Amino acid sequence: MANMEKPFSEHESIISPTASSTGDFVTEDELTLWQAVSKWRKVVLYCVGLNAAVLLYGYDQAIVGSVSGLPAFQRDFGELMAGKIILPSLWLGLWNVGTPIGVMIGAVIGGWFQDRVGRRWSLSTGSVIAAMGIAVMFTCFVSDEVLTRRALFLAGKLVQGLGIGMIMSTTQTWMSEVLPPLLRGPVLSFLSIFTLLGQLIGAIVVFKSLDLPGRKSYTVCFASQWPFSIATLIMAFFLPESPTYLIRKDKIDLAYKAQTRLNEPNAHTESIVEGLRMSIQEERKTSQSTYMDCFKGQDLRRTMIVVFSCVIPQTFGLTLLAKASYFLQVVGMKARTSVMMVVVGIVVGLAANTASFWTLSHFGRRTLILISLSLSAVLWTAAGIAGCFSGTITVWYTATTLMVVILVNGLGAWPASSVVASEVSTLHLRAKSQGIGWFTNGLAAGVMGFVLPYIFNPDEGDLKAKTGFVYGGMGAIAVMVTWFIVPEMKGRNWVEIDRLFEERVSARNFERSGRGVTVDRGVDGEERGEKGL
Repeated sequence: MANMEKPFSEHESIISPTASSTGDFVTEDELTLWQAVSKWRKVVLYCVGLNAAVLLYGYDQAIVGSVSGLPAFQRDFGELMAGKIILPSLWLGLWNVGTPIGVMIGAVIGGWFQDRVGRRWSLSTGSVIAAMGIAVMFTCFVSDEVLTRRALFLAGKLVQGLGIGMIMSTTQTWMSEVLPPLLRGPVLSFLSIFTLLGQLIGAIVVFKSLDLPGRKSYTVCFASQWPFSIATLIMAFFLPESPTYLIRKDKIDLAYKAQTRLNEPNAHTESIVEGLRMSIQEERKTSQSTYMDCFKGQDLRRTMIVVFSCVIPQTFGLTLLAKASYFLQVVGMKARTSVMMVVVGIVVGLAANTASFWTLSHFGRRTLILISLSLSAVLWTAAGIAGCFSGTITVWYTATTLMVVILVNGLGAWPASSVVASEVSTLHLRAKSQGIGWFTNGLAAGVMGFVLPYIFNPDEGDLKAKTGFVYGGMGAIAVMVTWFIVPEMKGRNWVEIDRLFEERVSARNFERSGRGVTVDRGVDGEERGEKGL
């Protein structure tokens, strides 16, 4: 029999039972995915609602990234050259990195801010800041000076990016703190699903805006982002505060109330809160945690995993995929066809990321990342080889490669890397780790967004489809790094993950390492435990 009074350092995990169709009780590890969703349906519904914030992230990428192709926007922000209105390369580059830079700053501020005032206040503050950035973009045309208009548009992107950075780091922190291990992978994969859904909605809005007269075509696009900010603000009002945050602030009564709102009836709220309290008490430091703590001792290893996980999307070509329309035109595809391929790519990616809800519940994160990145490296290298030749076959082979790459990584590396980044950090540094992660995400996206045109554009590197060689090499390097540093944490609770890092278990041996004590309560409330292997 397990003794619930044993020190928590022995890494017990309290697992609530659930009834099967036969009336027997099973532990969390024995639940199917849909049984787990039913058992924690309130948590799942809150997480789905919270992903309205992620819709804003994806929607912004589609809206702000596409308005530069609208004739009215080009007239208001471009300049005449050789009888044709163009947007200067310098300003295009600055606009491309504006939001990522804002996300970097917002993520770092958000990591600190949410530990000071709570997840809900951080989420609502980020929503207000994002709405302010949208307002700046919406009114940037009022100036008579074109340079002022360009600068205001850049300022709006920076401010909105700051708000999005706060929102994204906060949502990932909240979800990773309240989700049980069995649902952590599938639900955190919503990040990529809702990002793509936001992009799809944004692409449709931009397409419809082509028929609007004058500058209304792009101002309507900007204004259409406000509902997403408002939805996130409303969600912050109804969302229970994270019990982990409340316990860390010694607000135990409020933590019980918050956990009760998250639990279904008859759940063991006391056991859950007590487990969190004891874990936080064990890892609490003599001084308040800072960003520097993320780079000390074993937390340095965990932070590096967060950083690498946030870079993974760039290694399989996410930024290039986001610019697929222009890239395919450079390769030789007609404009209208390239736009259609973008829509097809978004739909394929959305379907793949939706299916990842199943793959993440059946396969390990490490396995999915290794397989999908390996396939991507092969696909990109083949596209690079095809780029050494000219003709229609090369154009369509390149387009097909883009579709297959988004399919493969939508099922694996993209959502799996988000899960790894969210679950690898220790509880008392999770908010700051998410801030570092989203800072890295913004930095990587900004660098690639600025550099890519110099790689494939005809007036610079002129690699065109041979850009595949670049991503083939990046993918191969990412596979090797994943093999050595990314551990398998599927099904592990925070106690087990902490223990494995404390014992310096290598990434390759995480999956084979034994689990701690599990405690199961029957109908009579008696505790029955079994020591892990």
